[in-house]
Amino acid sequence: MTPNDTRMKTITLALTGASGLPYAMRLLECLLHSGQRVHLVYSQAAQIVAKQELDFVLPNRPQDAEKILAERLGKFSGELKVFGRDDWYAPMASGSNPGDAMVVCPCTMGTLGKIASGISDDLITRAADVMLKEKRPLILVPRETPFSAIHLENMLKLSHAGAVILPPNPGFYHHPQSVQDIVDFVVARILDHLGVAQTLMKPWGE
Repeated sequence: MTPNDTRMKTITLALTGASGLPYAMRLLECLLHSGQRVHLVYSQAAQIVAKQELDFVLPNRPQDAEKILAERLGKFSGELKVFGRDDWYAPMASGSNPGDAMVVCPCTMGTLGKIASGISDDLITRAADVMLKEKRPLILVPRETPFSAIHLENMLKLSHAGAVILPPNPGFYHHPQSVQDIVDFVVARILDHLGVAQTLMKPWGE
């Protein structure tokens, strides 16, 4: 992937049960409105967090989720396809069709640990494993504090394997005026690493 190329990319976006669903929903919105193809999958715990943090119900059925998300996000130029977490026929479950990149946002320490250990017991961890073995971009957005030594060792292991560890740590040099500004700072950094053009944050020095 070249930085900010204009072709439609296929991005797998996985939501897990850590706090931080506002980052994920904003990222999904930006990807779809910038004309990307998003393959979305989420854990059961992510459904609980979505209700708690956003008062939003992520349905169990992928078809229902596609409809509700389309209504929530409005008209967009990209493509959205939702997959069940046990759908082993999903494209990203195979190295023959991995897509361009994957983001796990937010990423629980349990999910991160499984990926670091090569445990592929659902579509999320399998898709991440595929990204690593196929040497495609894998971005993990771990939301936990503080990190234990085990968490840090797992993140270092994944970094050595080629993953990008991108904790949602906002900067404040842009003088955020709202929670949305803080969310946008993190999402902009994710989009930058995906090579997707964004206008949420100006590059440093411009």
